[in-house]
Amino acid sequence: MNVISMNPSEQIDELIAELNDWRGVVLVKLRKIIHDADPDVVEEWKWMGTPTFSHDGIFAIVNAHKDHVKMTFSQGASLPDPDKVFNAMLGGNRWRAIDFHEGDEIDERALKNLIRSAVALNTGSLKKKISKTRPKAKKKS
Repeated sequence: MNVISMNPSEQIDELIAELNDWRGVVLVKLRKIIHDADPDVVEEWKWMGTPTFSHDGIFAIVNAHKDHVKMTFSQGASLPDPDKVFNAMLGGNRWRAIDFHEGDEIDERALKNLIRSAVALNTGSLKKKISKTRPKAKKKS
């Protein structure tokens, strides 16, 4: 099939089919978790081969590497992570990622919570929630 004529979901399907090892299985699981967490997610194909997941903007990208599958949250540093799911790219002020290696268990509940928080941040509902819980700055007189 000609990649140019395929829609993004078909391109992701093609990538999964080409990954005929554990990485393809992980990508299928991650994709399902993303769709379960956000039924309104939009799948995109960016940067010449990167599955991208959006809802009012990109919230996550997933890449299969030689020895791991990386799920990167574009605004991960702004997301609550009480279950300590993020395990990569922890030093930056924007991106956070999860590296999945062969045999790793995926904490679906915690991952769905991160996805929902990322969508809420994109749609503005998390920003509103955070601003309501922060004390307002006092005006200087």
